[in-house]
Amino acid sequence: MQRKAYVPGAAVLLAALLAACTGGSGSDSPPDDPKPGDAGPSATAAQPGKYRTLSDACGALSQGTLDSLLPGIKQLTDQEQRDQAYEGDATLTYDNDRRSGCRWKAESTDTTDHLLLDFERVVSYDNAVSDDTRAQKVFAAKQTDANLPEPSTSGSGPEGSEGSGSPTSASPSGSASPTPSGDSSGSAGPGGTSPSGSATATAGATATGTPADLQPRTLDDLGDAAFLNDVLSTARQRTVTVVFRTSNVVVSIEYDEQPTHPGTVPDSKEMQDRARKLAQQLADSFAG
Repeated sequence: MQRKAYVPGAAVLLAALLAACTGGSGSDSPPDDPKPGDAGPSATAAQPGKYRTLSDACGALSQGTLDSLLPGIKQLTDQEQRDQAYEGDATLTYDNDRRSGCRWKAESTDTTDHLLLDFERVVSYDNAVSDDTRAQKVFAAKQTDANLPEPSTSGSGPEGSEGSGSPTSASPSGSASPTPSGDSSGSAGPGGTSPSGSATATAGATATGTPADLQPRTLDDLGDAAFLNDVLSTARQRTVTVVFRTSNVVVSIEYDEQPTHPGTVPDSKEMQDRARKLAQQLADSFAG
């Protein structure tokens, strides 16, 4: 009878010792979860863009700059009309800190000129994507839409032409080739050939002998990225477009000229020089 009473007592003692050891080891081990407030790499927000506001596009150009682009303004004899022409017409926007645009028009004895200026401040609403990265995508979409020709080394033209072989350039002489948007002049051949490298379009560009530095192209010395497009329509209206990006702002310039006299074609080099000069002035103003 005494041995039966002893065995349960030993068992109770052993169970108590085991419970103590188990409880002690659990309390000494810290949890594997990170500390409160300890943010991992995925919680880091992307950097905001350099620009938080935009200037007014209609007030971005001086009268001297407008005179060089729109010579018809100086020919206006009525002072009130001239002042209105310098002011331009603001394009419709719903947030001037996100987008600002302006249009100008002037008629002279020889030409009718139009100028469109557009500022777009790009903002990313994705914490993992920076404003600059988003702006790069916006710019890339505009460049894709412009359908710039391939570099001259593509060699897609017949007989290894000495020109750039570009399928979509506009000739400065106006004898020209199809537009990047798909419009084509009579010399481009029947069917309105695609701007993606047809032999007919390439031959047209070669025949005109357009200098390589006047072809639609990317620009390496303007902003963070830039391109220039030059299109001559069948109605002899030339449109030069320059688009560039600086940080999270994308600037677009569209400059077109329509001659009033039959047989006259706007000069490609002159218009490109004016548009590029304006673009550089704007890029410098953003950088400053």
